[in-house]
Amino acid sequence: MKRRYAQVGVGGRARFYYEAIAGTYGDTAELVALCDINQTRMDYANRLLAGTFGCQPVPTYRCDRFDEMIRQEKPDTVIVTSIDRTHHRYIIRAMELGCDVITEKPMTTDEEKAQAILDAIARTGRSLRVTFNYRYAPYNTKIRELIQDGVIGEVFSVHFEWLLNTRHGADYFRRWHRDKRNSGGLLVHKATHHFDLVNFWLGTSPKTVFAMGDLRFYGRENAELRGQTRFYARAHGSENARDDPFALHMAGNESLRSLYLEAEKDDGYLRDQSVFGDGISIEDTMGVLVRYRNKAILTYSLNAYLPWEGYRVAFNGSKGRLQVLVAENDYVNAGGPKDVEGSARKTSIAVFPMFGDPHEVDIDSAKGGHGGGDPVLLDDLFGTPQPDRFNRAASHIDGALSILTGIAANKSMATGLPVDIDTLVRF
Repeated sequence: MKRRYAQVGVGGRARFYYEAIAGTYGDTAELVALCDINQTRMDYANRLLAGTFGCQPVPTYRCDRFDEMIRQEKPDTVIVTSIDRTHHRYIIRAMELGCDVITEKPMTTDEEKAQAILDAIARTGRSLRVTFNYRYAPYNTKIRELIQDGVIGEVFSVHFEWLLNTRHGADYFRRWHRDKRNSGGLLVHKATHHFDLVNFWLGTSPKTVFAMGDLRFYGRENAELRGQTRFYARAHGSENARDDPFALHMAGNESLRSLYLEAEKDDGYLRDQSVFGDGISIEDTMGVLVRYRNKAILTYSLNAYLPWEGYRVAFNGSKGRLQVLVAENDYVNAGGPKDVEGSARKTSIAVFPMFGDPHEVDIDSAKGGHGGGDPVLLDDLFGTPQPDRFNRAASHIDGALSILTGIAANKSMATGLPVDIDTLVRF
């Protein structure tokens, strides 16, 4: 019998799920409904499903009819890919109506909403999966294997540097993410991946967080200080945006045009705002210090305006050092093929034993987005369950622990004080 899925939120990331259900996993899974605030986007999703897979139109429901959708279509699982600040609303209500849930990261954006989700799970007994696709990338799994097998002994400290470039990094400052109330800022929305990886790699959880950060590159005031004088509110129809390398021009891109430009009439959302406009409340330059329950220390940085995309990580242990480099292909969300999003163009893992010669580690190659992690994640979600030595499937506890590092970092930036994770939620 096919498992029945309803999906709420049909923006850029949603296609990843509904096309997998209609395509690769059509024998075991069925998409029974779509839900969104925007009818034009739901109609576009149905056109894609019909054109690619020959599917009949899936019933669509505006977000104020969510309860009706559950009663009418009777899904087993609800997939939540809506705007971050609404995740908790749909997660909790779906569970109260008897459904399990799969949610995009971040699980939610602040500690009150996280607590409400944890309480709902305890109250209803339903399950929640958080889709951390980076866990499934072969090189990230290999890191967990090397640490788990004791190759560098006990890990005492980690230095983790994540670089967003001027194409992908800028995109967070055009979209709804630029308002911290929507996304929790990059330390929640984006770094939830990174903080989850550290928890996953080390097999531990955060205890104390201290952070600093600011908006230094994007925003109108910063552009004015650099001498910029030509401004605009949005790229579409703006002469000033014509030659701006930071402008997003949607009219010539079928996906962006259909998902956003032609959908503006429904909800007024502008996808192509200027990254050098006013009203940006998230940071683009951040540094975080974390102590974990196993006493390991993390130093982490995230910058969103750099010349290349990817990350460097170094692990220092009782038997040596592990160094990782991953250079990624950049992308604009929903602006190109899914298998390009976060795909790796260069990877290396080097082991430096305390006594002995350093050596490179062989890494399995894999196709697909997020370093080849996307197809493996989809198989884990919708395929036949397989034993996994590395326990890559992420629960609501994993989802909470990853965002709590970012939530604590936001509090620390606001107060100038360290934040104890235990003060934020009760597990």
